[in-house]
Amino acid sequence: MRLIRRMAGGARERVRRWEEERRLSPLYAPDAGQLDAQEHLQEAVAWLKRAQDAGSDRGVSYGVRFGEDFDLSYPETTGYICQTFVELWRKTGDAELLERALEMGDWEAEIQMAEGAVMGGKYNTSPTPAIFNTGMVLLGWAELIRATGEERFRQAAARAGEWMLAMQEANGNWIRGNSKFATAATTVYNVKAAWGLCAAGLALERQDFVDGALRNADYCLTRQTRNGWFRECCLTDPERPLLHTIAYTMQGLVEIGRLTGRADLVAAARLAADAQMGLMGADGFLPGRQDAGFRGTVEWCCLTGSAQVSIVLSTLAALTGQTDYREAAGRLNRYVMARHDIRNADPRLRGGVAGSWPVAGDYGRLMVLNWATKFFVDALMRVEWGVAE
Repeated sequence: MRLIRRMAGGARERVRRWEEERRLSPLYAPDAGQLDAQEHLQEAVAWLKRAQDAGSDRGVSYGVRFGEDFDLSYPETTGYICQTFVELWRKTGDAELLERALEMGDWEAEIQMAEGAVMGGKYNTSPTPAIFNTGMVLLGWAELIRATGEERFRQAAARAGEWMLAMQEANGNWIRGNSKFATAATTVYNVKAAWGLCAAGLALERQDFVDGALRNADYCLTRQTRNGWFRECCLTDPERPLLHTIAYTMQGLVEIGRLTGRADLVAAARLAADAQMGLMGADGFLPGRQDAGFRGTVEWCCLTGSAQVSIVLSTLAALTGQTDYREAAGRLNRYVMARHDIRNADPRLRGGVAGSWPVAGDYGRLMVLNWATKFFVDALMRVEWGVAE
């Protein structure tokens, strides 16, 4: 009887999801023929500005579920959106972008936990610490330190970095301090947080921070297989990791390698990036989950991860001079542009990037996400403007 009830419950859930998909998917309707990169960049930045202005604080909204309003601010991703806005300011000279980044950095400092950590999850009044989120906010603070030298950002970054070091294991891994929303399988992609620690170390002239980042990168290398795949690298399923978290790992390694001159870290990222290029379809499609042989295990695309892979490929193009990396990055960007709605009448959706394609895919289902949009901006900047970190 229990089995029958479970089967009936599963059938009801499938019907509910199908009806939800049928009702909400048409609300986001990109024109696949609109491939003007400057238009897509402009609309994505405009959406990020609206996401910052939507709430009562100066963080950036988590995103928008189709048909609903902007969600609460998200400390983790506000940190690296801050980084992007500083980069945009450097490129364009638009003072509004720097002012917005300063507001994000100040908000992050205001809500920083007493021990120096950044909270996990969306903004809340009962915060718990998160290693990954702390590293992401360090990316923003490090850029603001480089841009302004302001003491308030230096102090916030020093406290955050010291907390990350206090939580680190001797082998460079982070077991303590991980978000309560995470699992043990997420430990490898913490190398993206180590990039934040490294960037802060360079901005603050704290060699101990840089050394801590390198210890984590070295730990990450022990979890990479000979074909470039990473063990223990997913929020939910380490046997079929999300492209999103694979790309986090690649970017953490390539950026720490670039900042410290560690060619072996760049080579490790390159091994995984080469596998992505081998898997990529002619139209730029990459499967949203992949197994240990870099074979796709789902039919949907994680748009978030595709934009992230584009960023890594552009960085590798700049480091190696190989044009095939830049061509592949452009192919990924065109794939995402064809699925980026920049004509929507609803300003909550127009210019935001969906988590997956089709939009009912399992990552960020039926939502536009602030981090997907941020990564798309970064990807377009690197291909269209030649901007590298």
